[in-house]
Amino acid sequence: MLTDIVLLITGTVFGFMTLVLLARFFMQWGRVSFRNPIGHFVITVTDWAVMPARRVIPGLFGLDMASLLLAWVAQILYVLIQIGLGLMVVRTSLAIPLLGLVDLARMATYLVFAVVLVSVVLSWVGARTPIAYVFDELARPFLTPFRRLIRPLGGLDLSPLVLLLVLQIVLLIIASLRKSLVMLPPMF
Repeated sequence: MLTDIVLLITGTVFGFMTLVLLARFFMQWGRVSFRNPIGHFVITVTDWAVMPARRVIPGLFGLDMASLLLAWVAQILYVLIQIGLGLMVVRTSLAIPLLGLVDLARMATYLVFAVVLVSVVLSWVGARTPIAYVFDELARPFLTPFRRLIRPLGGLDLSPLVLLLVLQIVLLIIASLRKSLVMLPPMF
């Protein structure tokens, strides 16, 4: 039971930090303004780690690599906690950073899924708030390729539905990759 409590707390903390760091990365990548409640929250929560990291981790092609690298490190630390608790056995030590990368991809996929879903719901209810604008701007880079391929039918945009289906497929692939990196722990 203590193991479950430790796993719940560490999973929540590391998952939260990973999602907020990924949100910062996506907002910067999509050129979304941080002058809104969500942007202010993201900056407030992550500045303590990102600003010092930027001194040693340069940006790449205008991307905030410090936020992305810190999110990856958070996932690696969570993997190490799972291994330390005996919940996971890895095939090689190289599997640890790879598992962190796979988990980072999973979290990024969940974040994109949530952003698109919230953006669609807010567009249905006609919300014209700063938060709706942020979600629309965050979802746009992911929806644009699908909107080019799938034209609206009768005024209904089906591209979010197709993107969500593709993201589900990506999650299946990620789960398969993760499974190939992890061995079952020994049973006593």
